[in-house]
Formats: sequence, C-alpha cells, structure tokens
Amino acid sequence: MTYSVKEIFYTLQGEGGQTGRAAVFCRFAGCNLWSGLERDRAGAVCNFCDTDFRGLDGVNGGRYSSAESLAKKVAQVWQAGASLTGVSPLVVCTGGEPLLQLDEPLVAAIKAQGMEIAVETNGTQLAPAGIDWVCVSPKAGARLVQKTGSELKLVYPQPLAMPERFTELAFTHFFLQPMDGPDLAENTRATVDYCLVHPQWRLCIQTHKIVGIE
Repeated sequence: MTYSVKEIFYTLQGEGGQTGRAAVFCRFAGCNLWSGLERDRAGAVCNFCDTDFRGLDGVNGGRYSSAESLAKKVAQVWQAGASLTGVSPLVVCTGGEPLLQLDEPLVAAIKAQGMEIAVETNGTQLAPAGIDWVCVSPKAGARLVQKTGSELKLVYPQPLAMPERFTELAFTHFFLQPMDGPDLAENTRATVDYCLVHPQWRLCIQTHKIVGIE
C-alpha cells in the first residue's frame, strides 16, 4: 500500500489525555467527512475542521511506498528532535482521517521501530489492533463505528451530537473541547458549565494554539 502523508513533525501533544507529551505527528492526507476545500465546507458532514490535511506539501510530506519506509521516517523525525532519555517514543497518527490509511502492516512497522502509537480519529472507521492510545472525536451526522478507546473527545456544542449520546460507551476518559471559531469564548463558557454539572466529562483546551506550536 502507498501512504499519502501531508506532514510529519515533532512537537508536543496539545490536547486530550496526553497533553504536553512530546510526540511525532504523522498527518495523513484526506478525510471522509470533508474534502478540505473551502467551497465544500458548508455542505460537509464536519464543517468546523481547523486542520489543513489537503495535499502532500508539508514538511516530510509525500507518498510513502511501503509501511517500512513511512515508519522509518517517523522514527527519524523523533530521533532528530528528542534526546535519548529512556522515554518511550510516541507517534500520533492524525489527519484528516488517519484510519483511511493506518493499517496493520503500518502499525507493525512503527512498533518495530520501538514506538508507541496514538491515533486521532472521527470514529467512522475501525482501528486496527495494536494501537496504544485511541482518541475518538465523533461528528454529528457521521456513523460512529469505533465505540471503544482511550478517550472520547467531543467538540462542543454540536446540537446533533450532544454528550448524553456517548456517556455509556467504553472509553477511559471523556473530554469536551470548546468549538473554535468566532464563538470560542461563549463555547468555552458553555463547556465549563457542562463539565461542572456532568463531572464524567473533563474540559479539553487546545493548548498548542495558546502557546503557539503546531
């Protein structure tokens, strides 16, 4: 299989249960809920996406002809960025929708490089075995098939995907993330209020935007 990758870079995880942890982000190109074109945003299933996942033009982006070649590049980016401290290397597979491409051969190849694997998915595709941290972010209007994982991270508010729909699912952590955009302040206040009344949910802030990193 050929893997289409927008970019691969070293940074700190900015949100969710592993906030602040050093990681290589491998952003796959393409998504099944939006084309990435602004002209299509209004009619997309997910019309609030804040990520550029179109094309192969980011740092280390391109087409990788094998799982081994992509895994090797991910490991090289970690080694270039991190000192050898004994901490487990981490790659966060994201997108777009990474589970359109992240498959068992790639999971095995990354594991062979000695790395932990996290994935950030919209939950419309089943995750292959072997992933260490599964983060699912459901989107209103999209069928949720990945109903277990490490964390459920729900962008709030989505009138057709309110938290009550997901509280009984088998996730270890439940996060509410205020929807970004012109109503961010109002959405943040509403998210705080919801978490106070429903303590199963924890507030999730996009810290990478606050500190100015990728």
